Amino acid sequence: MLSQDQISDAARRLDAAERTGRQIKQLSLAHPGMTIDDAYQVQSAWVALKVAAGRKIRGHKIGLTSKAMQNAVNINEPDYGVLLDDMFFRDGGEIASDRFVQLRAEAELAFILKDRISGPDCTIFDVLNATDYVVPAIEILDARIERVDGETKATRKVVDTIADNAANCGIVIGGRPFKPMEADLRWLAVIFSRNGQIEETGVAAGVLNNPANGIVWLANKLGSHGVSLEPGQVILSGSFIRPVDCRKGDTIHADYGPFGTVSCHFT
Repeated sequence: MLSQDQISDAARRLDAAERTGRQIKQLSLAHPGMTIDDAYQVQSAWVALKVAAGRKIRGHKIGLTSKAMQNAVNINEPDYGVLLDDMFFRDGGEIASDRFVQLRAEAELAFILKDRISGPDCTIFDVLNATDYVVPAIEILDARIERVDGETKATRKVVDTIADNAANCGIVIGGRPFKPMEADLRWLAVIFSRNGQIEETGVAAGVLNNPANGIVWLANKLGSHGVSLEPGQVILSGSFIRPVDCRKGDTIHADYGPFGTVSCHFT
């Protein structure tokens, strides 16, 4: 397990990496025995630095929701991160690419809560009843930690991703908000394009058979730490496409059919 000094140092280095645009080396190389619990403690310490600097927590994100992604990083459950107020961007708006290190984007559904959800015995019915509405979204990903080490060629481990706020750095909400019982959430589909070219397509059942199950998992996971999902929070339920690499000048467009579109342009 990492010491408190090591956790604080990792959080400060992640914060500096985000501000300067210079990635840090993998924490898993410096600390081979680093555990998933250590990684979440680093993430929490980094979020605490942001909150102390004036940021506000607006919600949470869930990642690694597909079996393929879990198998790729050798875990058997998703991961989670925190959404802060400066991570929200306007649908159809321009986003400065120089605030990111290695841009990627995914298609997700965002759940906006009207009631508190608490674990440890949260069910999908609790989530559906507590959700005010669901809305299409694009999640913007970044990597403050090197994906591949230049010397050893070691690839980033799941503990690196978790410490790096589960790779989250932005969210664009758009399309048509709808009540969670208005549609079979499993069958929501997306056509995801970059600069007019289709890069990915996907169906929301790829997220734990139903994206609402991602919220169930998160509520129960956080409940074991005495944390609840609060009214008004935005919860990104997990991507149902592979991440799409982006760069300056790219326009991203996510078409959710009858539920509308979401887009952004990186300047």
